[in-house]
Amino acid sequence: MQLPPLTDGRILNRYKRFLADVALPGGEVVTAHCPNTGSMRGCWEPGAPVQISYSDNPRRKLAWTLERVDMGKGWVGVHTGRTNPVVEEAVRAGVLASLRGYHSIAREVPFLPIAGERSRFDFFLSQGKAPDAWVEAKNVTLLQGNGLSFPDAVTVRGRKHLDALAEACRQGFRGIMVYALNRPEGDRFRPADEIDQAYGETLRRVVHESGVELVAVRIEHRKSSMQVVGEVPVVLD
Repeated sequence: MQLPPLTDGRILNRYKRFLADVALPGGEVVTAHCPNTGSMRGCWEPGAPVQISYSDNPRRKLAWTLERVDMGKGWVGVHTGRTNPVVEEAVRAGVLASLRGYHSIAREVPFLPIAGERSRFDFFLSQGKAPDAWVEAKNVTLLQGNGLSFPDAVTVRGRKHLDALAEACRQGFRGIMVYALNRPEGDRFRPADEIDQAYGETLRRVVHESGVELVAVRIEHRKSSMQVVGEVPVVLD
């Protein structure tokens, strides 16, 4: 996926969750929108190199957007809005073996459970040889030891997505959670039990009891683009 034109800088501070002060090469300091609702633990520190994009849309409060941060090993993608387009591109290209063979890929489709709260998933895959599939994708940037983990903060919404995927499986669909590892380090994915034990317990339950499928993929950052380059192991033990 091609990114918009990027400008180099150094992050000075991240505050109020959605704001980041960035110093440009000429010394000017701009405030950029930070499109990431997580804690961004381990994804920034004062002085770290960043790249930001610019928009001339007059309706925007902030013209700049934080796109990625270099924590010493390469770019970490912190713009969560970029994740779904990159995953969709990989699905359409047949990069992910477990998601191949569907002729229709719809985005942001409401899921109506037989009982319970209405949900909306990132993708609905249909017209394939396998059962239709509801797919949710999560941006993963938390580095812990040899692997990457999710979530980086307690997430009630994330647990609801897992339960909704389990309900989809009970209705005869495939329910698939895609964890998009958006930094270069780490050779595996596992749930961040130390941060949100309830999420890890829910994840294991829906996998073992309902058949929810887990797929972890690596996103690679290039000079002006992002691309899914393959799958990595998921470790639940």
